[in-house]
Amino acid sequence: MDRRSFLLAAAAAPFALRAAAPLAYVTADTESHVAVVDSTHGIVVHRIPTRPDPRSVQRVGDVVVVTHTAVGAVSLLAGLDVRHVLDGFEEPRYTAGSPDGRYAYVTDSGRVDLAVVDVRRGTVAARLKLRLWPRHIAISPDGRTLWVGLGTASPELAVVDVADPTRPRLRRYVKPAFTAHDVGFAPSGRIWVTAGEERRISAHGRILGADAAPQHVTFLAGRAFVTSGDDGTLRVYDEATARLLHTTRIPAGSYNVQFLGNRVLTPSLNEGTLCAVDDSGGLLFRTRVAPSCHDAA
Repeated sequence: MDRRSFLLAAAAAPFALRAAAPLAYVTADTESHVAVVDSTHGIVVHRIPTRPDPRSVQRVGDVVVVTHTAVGAVSLLAGLDVRHVLDGFEEPRYTAGSPDGRYAYVTDSGRVDLAVVDVRRGTVAARLKLRLWPRHIAISPDGRTLWVGLGTASPELAVVDVADPTRPRLRRYVKPAFTAHDVGFAPSGRIWVTAGEERRISAHGRILGADAAPQHVTFLAGRAFVTSGDDGTLRVYDEATARLLHTTRIPAGSYNVQFLGNRVLTPSLNEGTLCAVDDSGGLLFRTRVAPSCHDAA
């Protein structure tokens, strides 16, 4: 191989590696774009311009759903492009996806309702009125039930039947042991609830100590990962026993947390970083993405 061919091959190799790696979508809420990050190497490979204030982001099948809370819109991304932008929202917040990848359930705290978005058609298929201000949301492993937090420190949670996604039905409201912030279904079906104001979380019906509220939770490889953005920590629990296994230091402002493949991602509002940890909580990389990063998926 001559020198020119060698240099061209060397330059192309990182791009080939990134093309094969799972891509993380990270919202840059102060810069009106979504950064696309190679989740293996922690490298920004693309930036997708969007409406202002992209906040939460969630994969639903082959579509990536982005909420724009300040401007009342929801973007649907496909690959590296914006496929649809849906108006008619007031303050869209967070999203859960149906297991078949067809529907996105989006909380709208401005309208005080839950919107069902058909991500294939790019339309709102249904809405369900709730009380208080719906925010964080989780879907059961069988895809039939949603639990919805009502505010940043919610005195109750809404339980919604979505056995028929286009006809969501409110089952009941439940009162957690403390004012709740985030809620998550583990693959086992067990429910974890984090606090909006206290250093506590609930798992398996037990109350556990935690770092500063608000905390957020996700699950991977039989473990629960709970972040405290104010304290800059990520706690790793055995999901089956709720036993604390490990604590990892992460940048302050790392509130939201999601899993992608075999790693857990948490972006920082304060530092504009994206951190990835393995299923034991070991830090894989910390990379700066933008001045502020709200969410990653």
